[in-house]
Amino acid sequence: MTDGPDTLRDAQRVAVVIPAFDEAPIIAATVRACRAIPAVDLVVVVDDGSVDKTQHAARGAGAVVVRHSVNRGKASAVETGIKVVAMRDLPDLPPRHVLVIDAWLGDAAAECAPAVQAVLDGQADCAIAVSLSHTPAGRAEAFARSGIARLTGLQSVQPLAPHRCLTREAANAAMPLAGGWGLEPGITIDVLAAGLTVMEVECDMPAGRRGSKQHRGAFAHQREVATAILTRRFFRPPPAAPRSIQSEPQPGIPYQIGSK
Repeated sequence: MTDGPDTLRDAQRVAVVIPAFDEAPIIAATVRACRAIPAVDLVVVVDDGSVDKTQHAARGAGAVVVRHSVNRGKASAVETGIKVVAMRDLPDLPPRHVLVIDAWLGDAAAECAPAVQAVLDGQADCAIAVSLSHTPAGRAEAFARSGIARLTGLQSVQPLAPHRCLTREAANAAMPLAGGWGLEPGITIDVLAAGLTVMEVECDMPAGRRGSKQHRGAFAHQREVATAILTRRFFRPPPAAPRSIQSEPQPGIPYQIGSK
């Protein structure tokens, strides 16, 4: 007897990757909230050189913890987390989907569940959780939005939204990850360039926080976004140009390069 689609879907598990730097007061709540999301059976916290007790708090809440001895940045931490997930996949089950979230979410991490469900249901290869209480992030966000649109045709609601669920194929397509504020637009472009599907999913989440990066100034943020976009324009361009740029953002609608 072969497994049917429903059986395979039920067998699909999700791992959460949480890059964390000095988040001891909140990381345990974030881990517990992630474990409450349906289909999540693994939470990996990458302690990116914290000087507080982040790793101990995360481990005490039930996470698998790996640690960078020095702070390498969010992109490196996420890459480490995805590699750890791959090493912990079971041979008789499909590779886990990967939910990447920020450590500061606390109990609100459970609000990412609709994005996870969108990937589990096969609606998208990358589902981006967009906040209903989002505050625009200035020129960096505007530049990211325009860059994504020009390269892929997608009009993104929140191009810098950090909380994303990806199939393993999508996660691998996004590697190596762009650094700094270029991380999220880089993922979106790379996933679409691979011929996969992206969808923004509205979630009842708090407005974003960018951690220590927000103190480096708007110019640094714009430079990181520009580096990610220009690298993909000239060195890793999508194999097919978009037919057109969407006239307006369409949250909840899957998007693929070449789709109308």
